[in-house]
Amino acid sequence: MTLYQQIQECVAFIKQRARTEPRVGIILGTGLSTLVEEIEIEQEFVYGLLPYFSVSTVASHRGKLVLGKLRGVPVVAMAGRLHYYEGYSMQQLTFPVRVLKALGIEHLLISNASGSVNPDICAGDVVFLNDHINMQPDNPLRGHNDDRLGPRFPDMLNTYNRELNAKAMEMAKKRGLTTHEGVYLALPGPNLETPAEYRMANIIGADVIGMSTVPEVLVARHADLPVFVASVVSNKCFPIADIQPTTVEDVIATVQVVEPKLRLLMADLVEYLAAEG
Repeated sequence: MTLYQQIQECVAFIKQRARTEPRVGIILGTGLSTLVEEIEIEQEFVYGLLPYFSVSTVASHRGKLVLGKLRGVPVVAMAGRLHYYEGYSMQQLTFPVRVLKALGIEHLLISNASGSVNPDICAGDVVFLNDHINMQPDNPLRGHNDDRLGPRFPDMLNTYNRELNAKAMEMAKKRGLTTHEGVYLALPGPNLETPAEYRMANIIGADVIGMSTVPEVLVARHADLPVFVASVVSNKCFPIADIQPTTVEDVIATVQVVEPKLRLLMADLVEYLAAEG
């Protein structure tokens, strides 16, 4: 069975059980899954019960696909994502993005947690991505290209919408968030980076560093799906003298302080995108 056929089968499965026709898709990263509490839920699906979906193995990710309304706007939200470091192929971990697109979403909002390699960006700040550097060892677009899903060589020039970033920064200020625009460096994980790797990231122009997001962005771009990414800085990794030992629990704790304001901001953006048509 082809990838296109798998997508269609999964979409048919969902549509048989949910009436929501989502306009906006949301991917909720580490520590940010409580946005689902803002959604008037019509139906939710455990990943492992959806055709061709892989199971999320990260403890802080709920592993559910949620359909419903957020401030009256039909949405579909991934409460938790899949990662390359979990052992999945790039095609497996980005399959949900393909399904969200086929469900009819017009915008994709993504969140993640990251480490800062910019000395002016601190833990608790939020960075809206304006570019990325991909150093993960595979690409979800590698292999046979199905023109029904997107072009063989998608252009990456205008991947991130600077105008939407500016609007988000304006909204974030009202929510009491400290925000920046910046470049995200994607590495495979699951280990945190070494001091030398943090120094390298700073030298090559990254502002934040993490283990996700870019594969999803590549597939969204391939599918001509506009993308917005909000990255919560969970720990400061530069200058090197400021680095402290970090655990996943530390990351989640830092993100959870910011999360109540960020989830309101994401809801603000959904409302704004719906009003803009």
